[in-house]
Amino acid sequence: MIRLDKYLADMGEGTRQEVKGYIRQGRVSVDGVPVRKPEYKIDERSQSVRLDEREIRYSRYEYYMLNKPAGVISAARDPSEKTVIDLITGKKRKDLFPAGRLDKDTEGLLLITNDGALAHRLLSPKYHVDKCYYAKIEGIVTEEDRQRFAEGINIGTEDNEELTAPARLEIIAADEDAGMSEIRLVIQEGKYHQVKRMFGAAGKTVLYLRRESMGALVLDKKLKPGEYRRLTDEELKSL
Repeated sequence: MIRLDKYLADMGEGTRQEVKGYIRQGRVSVDGVPVRKPEYKIDERSQSVRLDEREIRYSRYEYYMLNKPAGVISAARDPSEKTVIDLITGKKRKDLFPAGRLDKDTEGLLLITNDGALAHRLLSPKYHVDKCYYAKIEGIVTEEDRQRFAEGINIGTEDNEELTAPARLEIIAADEDAGMSEIRLVIQEGKYHQVKRMFGAAGKTVLYLRRESMGALVLDKKLKPGEYRRLTDEELKSL
């Protein structure tokens, strides 16, 4: 059971004060009967709520796959910068957040939701969820690098060691003439700037970075940077 004013505010129909005004004005009905008490309790799973004869369906959780573009920050809100939540124009819930972060200049898969339990399962190192990245690297990535990543590499300093967990590095291409490489990297952590710091520790620079998958969730190739869609039922079950 949920208060009527909270129901409407959760669905983005206004602030709690605004929707209380709508209710007291008689603009809201429950199962066809006008209700003027904001504190009126309803069953959000079975009862029908209308505002000005427009049905307002309740969504406890929302799940969106976003192909994050470069230049947008992974935050729920920011006073001066555009956030990934600003890109989800079709959202109902006001409590959405990005499940994990991608650097401002990094592109790719980002799950936008308000399901904190799911986000925790995807992000906590104890659940060992694979996160796969594609990157273009300045420098020639070698078999030695692959072995170092597989053993864990120090991304801290000599005095303050910060060893990563074992990671799987695949060398897609290495152009010695151009001094460039393309790779895929699978990690199970989410340390600050981790991929960039790993290659930095190997004496190389990440020029472009895109996350392709997180656990069973794979970036939809049809989504251009900045585009999003709701997760399918199959994707939700896989998570």
